[in-house]
Amino acid sequence: MYNSLSYKTKQFFFTAIKLSIVIGCGYFIYTKLVENDQLHFSDFQQNLIKNDIFSIKNIIFLSLFTLFNWFFEILKWQTLVAHLTEISFLRAAKQSFSSLTTSLITPNRIGEYGAKALYFDKKQRKLVMGLNLVGNFYQLLATIIFGMIGFSYFYLHHDVHISFRRIYRVFLIGIFAVSAFFYGAKRFKYRGYFAEKARKYIDKIPKSLNVKIGMYSFIRYLIFSHQFYFLLLIFHIDISYLDALSAITSVYFIASIVPMLSVFDVVLKGTVAVWVFSFFQINELTILTITTLMWLFNFVFPAIIGSYFVLTFKPTFTK
Repeated sequence: MYNSLSYKTKQFFFTAIKLSIVIGCGYFIYTKLVENDQLHFSDFQQNLIKNDIFSIKNIIFLSLFTLFNWFFEILKWQTLVAHLTEISFLRAAKQSFSSLTTSLITPNRIGEYGAKALYFDKKQRKLVMGLNLVGNFYQLLATIIFGMIGFSYFYLHHDVHISFRRIYRVFLIGIFAVSAFFYGAKRFKYRGYFAEKARKYIDKIPKSLNVKIGMYSFIRYLIFSHQFYFLLLIFHIDISYLDALSAITSVYFIASIVPMLSVFDVVLKGTVAVWVFSFFQINELTILTITTLMWLFNFVFPAIIGSYFVLTFKPTFTK
């Protein structure tokens, strides 16, 4: 049906989709900031002014954390795509930012896969989605590894009333299953058409590429987790470095368990962070302000940049 449409109709249809993505993204960001039941915007604003967040030094440091965070995310994507075709860093940046904008309003950020795939030829799109899956796998792996270490320390030093063994059992099984699929493709025999196709695809990914992507993912994790720690220092939180890192890694670890719309990520991480940092008697308003700032710097501001690339994206149509 889509192929039967005229060239101008396809253009109009695609323009409407692009506008819907940008408007929808802007609307959700607005509602999460202004109509947030957890954190009223007036309280958020007053807390920022009270702690001098808008000082030149603080803005520079927070922006540098975001800059390096996204530098390695873009570098990771450029390296992944190089397995298929060479692209410039600028092109990788356009694809990364525009896919972020699209992903914010889709369940579990699934829109990221389709948005990046549209930048490539039709015959390459499935391979591009596979590469994106590899990149996200390593980022999740970094969250799980650091999270399990941090949460173990947190659990042992605080009276936490949750099923520690059940959580770890589920994650260990999950890690084993996914790792076996990615790294044991030659040793394990997977049945089914999809599994066989995936196995052959994974076999083609060189080990050197896996090492690079894993390294970039771990560096990214260290960057944004220390950005969180820097915000704790700005808000004059009396907490040791070890306790802070164990709490931060625990927040990301627990939040990664619950699949949600990524636009509600700030709400989820805020709720988890309030619970985790309550063991250190830290004010709820302060933690919610910090998680909101993390969301703004690492998702909202890059998504605004991505909105421009979404609007200027030109698909290839056949007349």
